[in-house]
Amino acid sequence: MADEHKHEESPKLDPAVEVVERESLMDNISEKIHHKDDSSSSSSDDENEKKKSSSSPSSLKSNVYRLFGRERPVHKVLGGGKPADIFMWKNKKISGGVLGGATVAWVLFELMEYHLLTLLCHVMIVALAVLFLWSNATMFIHKSPPKIPDVHIPEEPLLQLVSGLRIEINRGFSSLREIASGRDLKKFLSAIMGLWVLSILGGCCSFLTLAYIAVVLLFTVPLLYDKYEDKIDPYGEKAMAELKKQYAVLDAKVLSKIPRGPLKNKKKD
Repeated sequence: MADEHKHEESPKLDPAVEVVERESLMDNISEKIHHKDDSSSSSSDDENEKKKSSSSPSSLKSNVYRLFGRERPVHKVLGGGKPADIFMWKNKKISGGVLGGATVAWVLFELMEYHLLTLLCHVMIVALAVLFLWSNATMFIHKSPPKIPDVHIPEEPLLQLVSGLRIEINRGFSSLREIASGRDLKKFLSAIMGLWVLSILGGCCSFLTLAYIAVVLLFTVPLLYDKYEDKIDPYGEKAMAELKKQYAVLDAKVLSKIPRGPLKNKKKD
């Protein structure tokens, strides 16, 4: 009876208060649901962004095979600076002038069989005769004499050129020394094959023709490769895979049976 009396004396909630409490409870539930939706949408957006970034052209390009393992642009591979600009035809007038001058020199010395010393002497004779006659003729025709420029070779560019040549020559000597020491059989065979091909080309044409062919290739191959590298690289990948396969067969059958040099054995020990 006491329990029933206490139960009857418990205060009853006002209906308006109950409605307010229910509304606040529903608001809390809806906020939690929205928070979960926002977190899930943000996580899905992050995943989509990661997928897009992973499938972006830059990441795809980084995974694409490049010829000879190249990671830098062709302009940087050529050394950058003005020489690379000339080979890549950044300034068409300068590039055309250099290639045209090389073509004229090849035609004169190779096709017309003009000798370099003879050409230089004839050019100097004509230039000196013209300037001498012009300077004396101005006294009779009352005109200003020709302005002959003061030509001199600057010191800094010449020193830079000589320093660059010295570095490249020393690098070549160190490579030859490494090949001759018997450390790397693959480099040795590559050097022998390259020299053998050059000897065959040297027997077919003169050194001047080879130099002119190299100049023409420098002015055409890098430009074409830079323009169509996405089409050329897959063929290069197939060719390199085939060469590696053939080299593996040759190494297993022949090269592995050849005794190595003492430096190679010391490294293995």
